[in-house]
Amino acid sequence: MDIRLISSLTADDENAFAPALLKAVGAILDQFPIAYTLRVETTGAQVFQHTHHSFETAASASIPAGITAPLGTRV
Repeated sequence: MDIRLISSLTADDENAFAPALLKAVGAILDQFPIAYTLRVETTGAQVFQHTHHSFETAASASIPAGITAPLGTRV
């Protein structure tokens, strides 16, 4: 996904606004189990970037081989 934002901000304003935008969008996306990179390039040639790796899923409990007890019974 590639999202572009065109604004009327000055280069100095963009340099001040970009980190706040990155932080706000990152806070939203960090709640989802996805990997992503946010990158903001300003007209003043500043680059701001935030990378988030997807959540690692916890290993699900596995049933030992040979167990054939019906669901809901104690083993």
